[in-house]
Amino acid sequence: MIVKDIIYIEAQPDEVWAVTEDVERWPEWTPTITSAIRLDDGPFRIGSTVKIKQPLQPVSEWIVTEFVPEERFAWETKRRGLQMRASHEVNMDGPGTMNTLRVEASGVIATLLSPILRTLIRRALLEENRGLKALCEKK
Repeated sequence: MIVKDIIYIEAQPDEVWAVTEDVERWPEWTPTITSAIRLDDGPFRIGSTVKIKQPLQPVSEWIVTEFVPEERFAWETKRRGLQMRASHEVNMDGPGTMNTLRVEASGVIATLLSPILRTLIRRALLEENRGLKALCEKK
């Protein structure tokens, strides 16, 4: 199952990227993340691990598996019966930025709860993109 949300943000890609890669500050602007704690030091990169708490979900560790500076990163987490891969992509679009969020869920739980999970993920991506847009356009 793949769910995607795209939003136009009236800010330059480097500004949107700066907010996107500062994952520990996400709880300040998106209701989809209660806490985000980096478990490594240094720049955000492939191998970076973040412990994330989301409303009504157990704490999970997300590991960065792809990273293109100022453009895109993807990360993954696994729970019993559920694997999730999410990507965050920033692209210039005229005077602003097109921000794309994508989640791919697989495993037994994703199959069994597909309609519910799809709805919950779609709502979370929409809220996250709206929060990112509001913050970046306010600067």
